[in-house]
Amino acid sequence: MASDAPPARVPRHLAIIMDGNGRWAERRRRPRVIGHRAGARAVNQCIDFCIEHGIGALTLFAFSSENWGRPEEEVGALMKLFLNALASEVEELHRRGVRVRFIGERERFGDAIRARMEHAETLTRGNATLHLSIAASYGGRWDIVNAARGLAADVAAGRIRPEDIDERSLGMRTALADLPPPDLFIRTGGDLRISNFLLWQLAYTELWFTETLWPDVDAATLRQALADYAMRERRFGLTGAQVSTPSSMPPSGTNE
Repeated sequence: MASDAPPARVPRHLAIIMDGNGRWAERRRRPRVIGHRAGARAVNQCIDFCIEHGIGALTLFAFSSENWGRPEEEVGALMKLFLNALASEVEELHRRGVRVRFIGERERFGDAIRARMEHAETLTRGNATLHLSIAASYGGRWDIVNAARGLAADVAAGRIRPEDIDERSLGMRTALADLPPPDLFIRTGGDLRISNFLLWQLAYTELWFTETLWPDVDAATLRQALADYAMRERRFGLTGAQVSTPSSMPPSGTNE
């Protein structure tokens, strides 16, 4: 299935805030967990879309650091859903060549979930069809602080000098440092903010928002996002004239 976007304009890395599960359920007068289950089906459609369109990396915001503050019943239901998904989906993802990894404070999860995370990462480590990163118990500020702590430890140990620290060295300590930064960010559900998601990595990412609630997202919604992305001029801080000269553009995969 061909994309509406020209091949050169298909994003290498797509990042998504999957918002609207709870509201989707509430509009149907159903418990919020029903919306989360419907959202899990939309995740599978999104993975299919990325594989079909040659998108190499997909990062999904599944559970933020702040989500731990939600009602205990909802958090418990989410953890059960998360555990079941890890048990039922990983083998199929592995068969399709998807590499799975998790970014965030996994120490906050229970032992059973952490064990399933580790199993999924180990099983799929050698896959390369799609790099699927799941942000769980994740926050962009935590990510930057975690990177800064690593550099501070190196300075304290004498491995580097403070003046050696620059954007590149800090960026290499953040989550997803081995992937190109997201080219396109999508947020569903109507809110117009990035909600502490990939704060470092989204510096020059193209942002696309839709009122569509996450469980209602389908291939048509994603094609619309890609078509919009394909029409944009990405300048990375340069002028339009400079962008038209390839030698003026920053190297692929940088945030400069």
